[in-house]
Amino acid sequence: MTEGSAPGARRVLSLPASAARNMRRSAASTPGRLFLVGVGLVVLALLTGVVGAIAMQQKQDTIDSLIEHREPVAAASQQIYRSLSDADATAASAFLAGGTMPTELRARYDLDIATAGSNLAKASADVGGVAEAERQVNELAEQLPVYTGLVETARAYNRQGYPAGAAYLREASGLMRAKLLPAAQELYEIDSVRLADAQDAATSPPWFSLALAVVLLGALVAAQLYLTRRTNRLLNVGLVVASGAVVVALIWGSVALLFESSRVSDGREHGTGQVEVIVQARIVALKMRANETLTLVARGDGGEYEAEFEKLARQISGSGSLLVRAEGLAATDETRNLLAAARKNVDDWLAAHRRIRELDDGGSYAEAVSLAISPDAKTSAATMMTRLDDNLAKALRTARQQFAEETSGASNAMLGLMPGVAVLALVSAVGVTMGIRERLQEYR
Repeated sequence: MTEGSAPGARRVLSLPASAARNMRRSAASTPGRLFLVGVGLVVLALLTGVVGAIAMQQKQDTIDSLIEHREPVAAASQQIYRSLSDADATAASAFLAGGTMPTELRARYDLDIATAGSNLAKASADVGGVAEAERQVNELAEQLPVYTGLVETARAYNRQGYPAGAAYLREASGLMRAKLLPAAQELYEIDSVRLADAQDAATSPPWFSLALAVVLLGALVAAQLYLTRRTNRLLNVGLVVASGAVVVALIWGSVALLFESSRVSDGREHGTGQVEVIVQARIVALKMRANETLTLVARGDGGEYEAEFEKLARQISGSGSLLVRAEGLAATDETRNLLAAARKNVDDWLAAHRRIRELDDGGSYAEAVSLAISPDAKTSAATMMTRLDDNLAKALRTARQQFAEETSGASNAMLGLMPGVAVLALVSAVGVTMGIRERLQEYR
């Protein structure tokens, strides 16, 4: 360091000490103390406004993200599982039909694969930074072409009447059960957790900004009491205005946040909470359908499929079933009626399944296959399963709509709060400035 620069550096380093000495000298006089109190209150008011506005904007952004992003992505992940599982069951049903795949089953299988692919693309755009989600998306992308290739090989052998077709179909279904469906379910669970985390963030109070507002209000009251003792004047108009602005901000913010939290919680319970249970029921039903058809494909060697069917049936049939739970979470009569119809569909399906097993075990294989896959017979398992899936799909749509309505209501509760908090904080700062300035002028 040069000699010329040393004095300048020393002056810079001495500035904090000089500022502290000046503040002590100012605090020794009443005008000085009033000035310091005013500066402190203005800084605190502006800080409270900035922090509060940022907190309100973050809350609004979280709610908007729930509606526009998080919930649709979770729905896309769920649809991947549904489409893949239905494709597996449809492929088995088409195989049982023999020869050339029926047009309606071919169209349904192709639609399932296309739907799974499009929803996989949607879900893959949201996995950045989540290693486990990326792994599941990669697994699905790699294994889906392998699965469709096996199905096409099984279909080709089946058209020619070769028994190897059944082996390829069972291999395809094994791949679906061992890799594709677990990956799809894991991806859905990851997205469900991320959705729940966002809902937690939306309902958690902004404690720091609320605490700052309470501290500011306390400081304003303390300043008012100090001025009352010093000046013998009961009220200072500027500080009263500042305090009133803070009170308005606290009441407005608290009421809005309570209402917002209540609506998000209702959307969670009657919307995404119900969706979760209905999705589980739908997954169980799709697994049952695949097991039912694969039991017939196995031609007497499908005991493991039938055992799993019976085990899964207990989850959607009976007093404590998933459908009963979902019905208990329903917020509208429309949803309750759809789920009640779904429970009736399950009962009818199980009755048809028992008849299929009786026919197959009794040697009437062709009749059993017809009762399992015929789309025209009113009492066939295919008809019952289609009705069940349709009712569950409609119930899912109404539950998602309930989520959207409740969460949109939460978003509406936050409208204007961010700029309102900022303006009220500015009013408070101006009120402090005017109130302290009025008292300082009395000392001139």
